[in-house]
Amino acid sequence: MHDDDLTPPAGTLSAQAEPASPAWIADEPRRFGGRARVISWIAGLIGLLLLIALAVFLSHHAASSGGGQGGGRHRGGGGGGPGGPGGGAAQPTTVGIAEAAIADLPVQAEALGNVTPAATVTVIPQVSGTITQIPFKEGQLVRKGQTVAVIDPRPYRALLLQAQGALVRDKAQLENARVLLRRDQTLLAQDSIARQDVDTQAALVHQYEGTIIADQGAVQTAQINVGFTNIVSPVSGRIGLRVVDIGNYIASGASTGVAVITTLQPIDVEFAIPQQQAPAIQKRIGQGAEIPAIALDSTRTTTLDTGRFSTLNNQVDTTTGTIKGKARFPNADFQLYPQQFVNVRLTVDTVKNAITVIPSAVRSGPDGSFVWLLKPDRTVTERKVKTGVTNADKVQITDGLAVGETVITDGGDRLTEGAKVALPGDKPTTGVGGKGKGKHHRGGGAG
Repeated sequence: MHDDDLTPPAGTLSAQAEPASPAWIADEPRRFGGRARVISWIAGLIGLLLLIALAVFLSHHAASSGGGQGGGRHRGGGGGGPGGPGGGAAQPTTVGIAEAAIADLPVQAEALGNVTPAATVTVIPQVSGTITQIPFKEGQLVRKGQTVAVIDPRPYRALLLQAQGALVRDKAQLENARVLLRRDQTLLAQDSIARQDVDTQAALVHQYEGTIIADQGAVQTAQINVGFTNIVSPVSGRIGLRVVDIGNYIASGASTGVAVITTLQPIDVEFAIPQQQAPAIQKRIGQGAEIPAIALDSTRTTTLDTGRFSTLNNQVDTTTGTIKGKARFPNADFQLYPQQFVNVRLTVDTVKNAITVIPSAVRSGPDGSFVWLLKPDRTVTERKVKTGVTNADKVQITDGLAVGETVITDGGDRLTEGAKVALPGDKPTTGVGGKGKGKHHRGGGAG
């Protein structure tokens, strides 16, 4: 074998001598150049714009399809506008209605009042002495003249006997003086006595007559004092808490008294009204009319009692611009209690045959008050009105509305001039487009 045979070919030796490249080098992606990067950005923006355009198209198509089927909320659909081809009818607004009616509308004045008793009496003893009886219970209703306490009457009965004894004595002296006077007058007629003696006897008779009168006054005073030992209620009402007990000595004119009695039937309510309402009330008083009054609780829902207006004060309170008034209530059920706060409602006058609607029908606008008037074709129109007397459930319409016309009471905030409306009893408008079944379409076109 030659050496040439052992030597590998030149190509084979260089191939074995060159180191092999790693596999990851062969799989590495090739980097884009500057021009390729610009092209990729432009392609991305174009794709994004196409996606946005597609979304807008799909949204518009869905809205148009809903309007074309007769159940959409658009007034006009498709390409024809309102009532045009492919358009759908608008869903009418459901509203409440009421008719203008004739009614007698009371003119009322309301105010916050304070219940005050017609009389509050502190029973004060007129004589001094020891209390022997207190025949009442605290909080009891007492009548006028009913005994509420008794003072020991024995000292005053003794004084009465002394006065009566003095009266009897002086009457006897008077009778004796008159007998002597008659005798002296007989002697004077016979010229058997001096005139001076007759005149002196006549003066003595007059003196005894005066004494008798004084004695009679003393007897009456003693009788009154005996009567004062039986302390009675000067008014009918409810007696308060007891301030003295049996066995206590009480002085004449004691400021604490024996008890306090408050008259509850009838009872008064004092209130204040704005001075602007006083002329109307005074006018009714001048006409001799009785003004009914109602006492309500704090919620103005429960009537506590009904009575009548009594009087207005003689001057206006300049600090508040109000004038005080008073109303009297029989308080048969004792629903009114002294110092209780109540709401007073006076019916000053009554407007006869007034055109009225409920307050929710009247609305305010830039040009004043107006109502939504319902027309026969179930559309509405704005009607300007003038209002008069207003109370809790009715408003007087003095101009702009006739009896029997129908006005919108609920749902008027969503209305516009000429808008179509539906009433609570109406069936919903659910027409179907494209097959001739859509009875409520304005345009009638297929979706």
